[in-house]
Amino acid sequence: MGYGLKGADVVVPAVSNDTASLLLEEARRINTPGFISADPVQFPRRFDKLQDIEIMSLLAAIIAWGNRKMICRDAERLILWMDGQPFDWVMDEGYEALADDTNVHRTLFARHLKAFLRGLRSIYKNHGSLDAFASARCVGDTEAPAWELTRHIHQAVADAGGGCRCPVECLPGNLDSTALKRVNMALRWLVRDDGIVDMGVWSSIPKSKLFIPLDVHVGNVSRSLGLLTRKANDRKSVEQLTAALRTVCPDDPVLLDFALFGIGVESK
Repeated sequence: MGYGLKGADVVVPAVSNDTASLLLEEARRINTPGFISADPVQFPRRFDKLQDIEIMSLLAAIIAWGNRKMICRDAERLILWMDGQPFDWVMDEGYEALADDTNVHRTLFARHLKAFLRGLRSIYKNHGSLDAFASARCVGDTEAPAWELTRHIHQAVADAGGGCRCPVECLPGNLDSTALKRVNMALRWLVRDDGIVDMGVWSSIPKSKLFIPLDVHVGNVSRSLGLLTRKANDRKSVEQLTAALRTVCPDDPVLLDFALFGIGVESK
């Protein structure tokens, strides 16, 4: 079955036995505790409370673009601003003390972050956790949970901001076409439950319904392996690639994200 845009069929590339074996071998090699210290997943992993993990997962994923050293530097600075307590900082509206023109990461400024966090605070106020919010919205019952969850977060941000849209610096708005890489990455951390790198603290979305966090690097590696035939790194490509990976790991397709990362690093 294809997990397609608006129910559309997805053309699924055939995955050879050799490619499937390579993917599984590389996933086992890369998905180890040693992966954590150089990856943004290290930041939500510092926390024990669900709400702290959720907030730091979203924020670390939102800024996970560009130079890795810069990403880690800016994530560390976020944690300092929060006094090491993301949930309390959000609920106490600590973000309001930031000057609007304070730079958070690259093109993301405090004015964007504050608009996003006002919406997130309303979700926590009404539901207690983002996982409970996703469950209440039946996100895990849909074919594309990441896009459905993002749509509901957009609505929460708009409601909290008097109708103002969520800044695209935090979440993309073109949900029909966006690859939604950063949200898909955060969901991998929150949902996958093998206890190695990813944290598996959510119950609202089954890991079988996760989608690959697709960026330029993963897209190029996937094309070289024949897993992706489309040229654009967009939503339809995410759907095609993930559908191909589901033929190898139907219950946990995003495990193979580690493989695509590992193969790609070695090919640079």
